[in-house]
Amino acid sequence: RRAAPHRVGTMPVRIRLARHGRRHRPFYRIVSADCRMPRDGRFLEILGTYDPLPNKEGQKEIRLKENRIKYWLSVGAQPTDRVSWILGNSGLTPMPPQRFSPQKMIPKSERKYSTFSAARGLCLI
Repeated sequence: RRAAPHRVGTMPVRIRLARHGRRHRPFYRIVSADCRMPRDGRFLEILGTYDPLPNKEGQKEIRLKENRIKYWLSVGAQPTDRVSWILGNSGLTPMPPQRFSPQKMIPKSERKYSTFSAARGLCLI
């Protein structure tokens, strides 16, 4: 049997978070991975780490391999929403546009629900 021909440059690569750590104590690796692989599955390269829980000084720890992230962005890797926010805060990419959600600006007690959507937990304006 012959092996399938290797296609160069056709892999859709994402820069995303892979969860590690334990229950109620998340720790993420920032990885470049084929988007068809599972979240914590096979990856191409570790690009950094992100600890979302603040340390004693109240800061969230982010470590990045800047040169490798710039390389993956230059060859077309797409960062996920959360990773683009992290990269924007670190100055590697421009900050992503903030999503506008008018429903979240209204306190839950003042939101208007229809009878059908209230049964499903949906909000209508």
